[in-house]
Amino acid sequence: MANQNDSFIDEVTEDLRRDRLFNAFRRYGWIAILLILAIVGGAAWREYAKTRDEARAQAWGDAILAAQQGDDPVTALSAVDPDGSVGRKALSEMLAAGAEAEAGAAVAAADRLKATAAAVATDPVLHDLALLKAVMVSGAAMDAAERDTILADLSKPGAPFELLALEQKAVALIGAGRNEDAITLIGQIQQKDGLSEALRRRLSEMMITLGAEAEPNKGPGPQPMPAPPVN
Repeated sequence: MANQNDSFIDEVTEDLRRDRLFNAFRRYGWIAILLILAIVGGAAWREYAKTRDEARAQAWGDAILAAQQGDDPVTALSAVDPDGSVGRKALSEMLAAGAEAEAGAAVAAADRLKATAAAVATDPVLHDLALLKAVMVSGAAMDAAERDTILADLSKPGAPFELLALEQKAVALIGAGRNEDAITLIGQIQQKDGLSEALRRRLSEMMITLGAEAEPNKGPGPQPMPAPPVN
């Protein structure tokens, strides 16, 4: 008799559990369905967005290659519309400026690069790259005060192109005939971490040209004061 009672109680308990589960599913099941749909929809959207971005990048790259191979690469590159991407538009303008500089229009190229830098002021990498290229294509033709201001900002510690901006400072010093200041500055750059092999080689070549030691030994000790701006 006890076994029959226990069995009856178990059956009743199981029925109650099923009823509660059914009621809970009926009341809250739509939440689970929404979660599943959200997960599936999110995965589908990510895949779509990835495919879309890859297609846009491919289209932009094809347009850039076609523009570079045309009869008027400056106009063609500037006209490339990267579907609303400010970053890609900036790169298109930088390439157009490079074509302008190769064609001998250094002033126009520098103006284009400075305008590009202003358009991407919130992107430190693209902004600084455009300004650095503006200094490089201008050379000695750029106003000395403007060049010093730009390079002082680009060469701040931690700036994306700090070392390259310091190199341009050294180039400017050499162009101004201030060889001793250039040697001092190059020595400072050579003591810094993160120099690429190409930059290290260029600095050594400049030191040799200036008649100084190619690359002083790196070690502890007080560092020389920064070279004054080029006037």
